[in-house]
Amino acid sequence: MKTVSLSGSLRANVGKTDATALRAKGMVPCVIYGSGKQIHFSADSRHFKNIIFTPNTNLVDITVDGNTYKTVLQEAQFHRIKDNLIHADFLEVNETKPVTVQLPVKAIGQSAGVKAGGKLNIKLRKLKVRGLISKLPEHIELSIENLTIGKSIAAGDIQLDGISILHPKNISVISVDTTRAAVAEETAAATAAPAKAAAAPAAAAKPAAKK
Repeated sequence: MKTVSLSGSLRANVGKTDATALRAKGMVPCVIYGSGKQIHFSADSRHFKNIIFTPNTNLVDITVDGNTYKTVLQEAQFHRIKDNLIHADFLEVNETKPVTVQLPVKAIGQSAGVKAGGKLNIKLRKLKVRGLISKLPEHIELSIENLTIGKSIAAGDIQLDGISILHPKNISVISVDTTRAAVAEETAAATAAPAKAAAAPAAAAKPAAKK
């Protein structure tokens, strides 16, 4: 996983009044947990671009009061109306303990089913997984080249070294669904086949022209 950095300042007070004042200044109240204690801090909202507003999942090195903590984002809260970031929770991690994260799903290749007129449907944009930090990629790549119309890739089909997929094995992650165009093409092909078969004997029965 890629590592990004974030700097913050310890919060002198923890409460709604203090949090509201911080947000008014463009700061985001945050907390780090996971090591037996909680570290409450605030960080500039403009510095969350590579943490939240990115398709990948990254490790976050957070520096607060001269100390640096290796973390992963666990939860981000947004304002219901303004949709701006109002709070972020980070889990402190280390190299020896497994961690649970959400990893984005990325389709690789061109699907045979899509070429035939089907529609690619990524049903789970992110997968909940568990593993050591050293094993976790930025995203999960799934090859769809052999995926035909009506077929799918389920969570149980995904095998990642040292990583557990925390979803039911039968849940569909990516599928190629039938479209009207694909149905019309199949119908046309089915109709044309008998007509071609009937024409063949008729052509064979036609007498050859005299020379």
